[in-house]
Amino acid sequence: MAIQVVASSSSSSSSSSPPSFTNGTKYRYDVFLSFRGEDTRQTFTVPLYDALRCNGINAFIDDKKLGKGEEISPTLLKAIERSRISIIVFSRNYATSTWCLEELAHIVWCKKEKNQLVMPIFYKVNPLDVQYQRNSFEEAMADLEHSFHGNLKKVQKWRSALSEAASLSSTWLFDDGNQVKFIEGIAKYAYAMLPPKRFHNTDHMVGLEPRVEEAMSLLNQSNDAVCMLGIHGTGGVGKTTLAKAIYNSIFHQFEGSCFLFDVKGVSKKYKGIVRLQQTFLSEILEEKRMKFASVDEGISKIKHRLSHKKVFLVLDDIDEVEQLEQLAGGCDWFGRGSKIVITTRNKQVLIACNVKKTYEMKKLNQLYSLELFCWYAFCTSQPPKDYKNMSIHVIRHVHGLPLALKLIGSNLAHKSIEEWRSILKQYDEIPERTIHHVLKISYDCLQDGAKHIFLDIACFFREEEFEFVEAILKACDSGARFYIEVLVDKSLVTIADNGYLYMHDLIQQMGREIVRQEAPSDLGKRSRLWYYEDVLKVLHENLGGNNIEGIILDPPQEEEVKCSDLAFEKMNNLRIVIIRNTRFLTCPKYLPNSLILLDWQGYPSVNLPPDFSPPKLVCLKICGSPFSLEHSFENFEYLTYLDFSKCEFITEVPDMSQFQNLKTLSFRECHNLVKVHDSVGSLCKLVELNVSKCIKLASFPQEIKMPSLQVLNFNNCKSLDYFPHIVGNMDPLMYVYAEGSAINKLPSSIGNLPKLDILSLRSCEKLRELPNSLLTLHNLGVLLLGGLKPHGRKSLKKLMQESQPPTISCTNIDRLDLHNCGLLDEDLHLTLKCFQNMRDLNLSGNDFVSLPECIKDCVHLWKLQVSDCKRLRDIPELPSSLGDITAENCTSLTTESSGHLWSQAIKCNRMAIWMPATTYPEEELEGLNKSLQLDWNDVEIQVTSRTDDIAIVNCGVYVDKKQTNMGNVQFKSPFPSRASRKRKAMASHPNEPPKKRLRKFNNAVKDKES
Repeated sequence: MAIQVVASSSSSSSSSSPPSFTNGTKYRYDVFLSFRGEDTRQTFTVPLYDALRCNGINAFIDDKKLGKGEEISPTLLKAIERSRISIIVFSRNYATSTWCLEELAHIVWCKKEKNQLVMPIFYKVNPLDVQYQRNSFEEAMADLEHSFHGNLKKVQKWRSALSEAASLSSTWLFDDGNQVKFIEGIAKYAYAMLPPKRFHNTDHMVGLEPRVEEAMSLLNQSNDAVCMLGIHGTGGVGKTTLAKAIYNSIFHQFEGSCFLFDVKGVSKKYKGIVRLQQTFLSEILEEKRMKFASVDEGISKIKHRLSHKKVFLVLDDIDEVEQLEQLAGGCDWFGRGSKIVITTRNKQVLIACNVKKTYEMKKLNQLYSLELFCWYAFCTSQPPKDYKNMSIHVIRHVHGLPLALKLIGSNLAHKSIEEWRSILKQYDEIPERTIHHVLKISYDCLQDGAKHIFLDIACFFREEEFEFVEAILKACDSGARFYIEVLVDKSLVTIADNGYLYMHDLIQQMGREIVRQEAPSDLGKRSRLWYYEDVLKVLHENLGGNNIEGIILDPPQEEEVKCSDLAFEKMNNLRIVIIRNTRFLTCPKYLPNSLILLDWQGYPSVNLPPDFSPPKLVCLKICGSPFSLEHSFENFEYLTYLDFSKCEFITEVPDMSQFQNLKTLSFRECHNLVKVHDSVGSLCKLVELNVSKCIKLASFPQEIKMPSLQVLNFNNCKSLDYFPHIVGNMDPLMYVYAEGSAINKLPSSIGNLPKLDILSLRSCEKLRELPNSLLTLHNLGVLLLGGLKPHGRKSLKKLMQESQPPTISCTNIDRLDLHNCGLLDEDLHLTLKCFQNMRDLNLSGNDFVSLPECIKDCVHLWKLQVSDCKRLRDIPELPSSLGDITAENCTSLTTESSGHLWSQAIKCNRMAIWMPATTYPEEELEGLNKSLQLDWNDVEIQVTSRTDDIAIVNCGVYVDKKQTNMGNVQFKSPFPSRASRKRKAMASHPNEPPKKRLRKFNNAVKDKES
């Protein structure tokens, strides 16, 4: 058995939170490993250390083999203090080592004093043996009391440390099973507590720490009130760097956090603010599908969903009042203790929005400037003697601007004194020494190939996935990867942890200005066009020529484009075309064969031009178009990315055997697509295949042999009644989605996918058979089978019966969804026996009467959903690990079972329980109706908890619709106290005296401090 048990964090400062940047600790390690060498060094701890390192985690492991009586060294204590996370591997003989116990005591001290995150692992030992010192731990402590009879306080300190560490809410248990996956889970969890949630910041944060402390002191003045802090300063001064440092320091202290980069740039794109609102809500609420159409709807959702949630939001680079008003329009949008940080170059925006706390980000002084410059020029904090005077000369050019210091230092790195003198002469010759001219020197020093790549990124690919950009640019220049690395070394671009290319907007502006200066007054003679009005003018007036290599047309609002059908005829060197949010009135009769990227949303023709056969085309994206795909492609052998999503006129995918370099292929939402050619099933380099929402798709390759495939998506293919047979080696396939499809049988060959992690078959109502091989997938972590009525119960029961006793591998499933499968009591018993190690179980909408007693054996269960189980009467004792229970609309639930849920909430910290609806007593209703005699009535409902340990956080009022005009129902008091929640309802009948009936109320309870 191998699993993790984790309690959710509270909204207050959590005991499991990573340490703060501003608490004075300078961290050397991400993780410290405490373990008993003779028990676990080679069998468990060293493999764990290797897994941590493979995930990019800097872990400390002590290689010494120590005896029982040796004193712990100060160096080791220092390593504990300078680690963000301590992982304790409790094993049988852990307590026999005073060294281990001293480590443990110091780790517990760091947890209390430095807010260090502690992760206890119980390796083949019972957590209760550690907590209460039983069995081997009892024997070890008895021996120590004998050995330290003159210093029993020390032994008591060790006992206390054992008890405290073993009682933490986040624990990892391993008895047997798949140790490799167990270790991977620990490494992933540790990584999640560090980056990527913590953003990568600049490597050399010179002079930043005192600024973080100053800004944090302003944020902390608000105590539990919502606080907005505006950081303002000139471009390139380090506002985003400061905001990231603050974010990395405190994001873990909140119920949700989000960093919205480049608000100015994103908001100017089509529906940019809506996308920012969607991203904001999705990250805070951790919900992937957050869709709405308008800014106003987004504002409503933010206020509704976040008004009681403690959140941390960073809005980076705001330049207009409306942006702030639409993303964080007021302190009342967020729960108590929330903090919002805004960065801007325009202080007037903060004043206009009444942001009272502001912090000016000033330039670096000469001392800090010299140090920062030296780190990039020499990889040390001070210049070599021969370069000292020239280094001081450099910093006088840039007046403490970090971006310029970084660029110039990178540009001068690894160069001789003579080269320095030559480059510095160029700086001296700049007449006005504007930031643009200073930055341009770095560009001027590049090789021609690197300049070309730089301008492409500045104009078209500033925030695109690196792998995609590399593929495009490599077709233009085989040395693209080398040149991108040069740009990274020169600090002109960065590659983020998420694999995306980024470029500072000042550097982007510099690059675009270089292009503009190619022909200030003649658009047709520029190499690249990015401003939508310029592109529209070139197309409308047919100004294009051989100079133009790339265009992007992406207006903020949909534009109707009038141009000649030969508008592209003169652009014979055109490599890149990106067109979005437009409606062309004419179809192009000519497209240049020099194209490498053609991304045209709403392409206006059913076909590509007849002479269009670009030999180096890498990416073809024609989405939301009348394109029909009736004519075969020729000379497209280098095509890597192909996307025909939302093309309603595509009915059949032709032979695609020539596209052997394809990596992604999408026909998403091609609603009239009926057939996919068998050749698609043999594309050996394809990584992602998406035919989701192709509702008429009925013919797909019967067999697929795709050794590179990682993602296969059949969601909502409502006419596809079979799943293809897996042939050969398809080890990389990790994600299979077939929700809402007509698949009636899952082939046994599904067992040939050893790395499959997610299998979603929800709402496959025709699915009749699930193969036994499904439960042999040892890496399967998420199995979604909800909504399989009417055949779901039979197929599931057969699967569970044939798997008894359960195989070892199926115990690794972490999340199981079986909602609306018609499950009865006996089915549920089999299910829980088969999947005992789940953390998330959805049983809503089923027909069982009782939860079986064996549910208490699911000791790792964290989330349980049984809503809409109308026959459910009895809920027994539940696992102590539970942190989230939903049991709404369980109309048959007994009072005793409701009491079990309440008792569970009282016993467990940080638990959320959604109670079932409760009928309001009739005698109370009668008395209430007698009191309602006026045309308008103000009814106050107050719900209080039965204990001080629980606070009501949500309730509702049900109004009788038959006797009430629902348009007249109004709610007041949206911000109740923690101890209770009040709702006032005003109602009147349109034609007669009001007769109101308050039918039901829902209570949601969780820990008062959460």
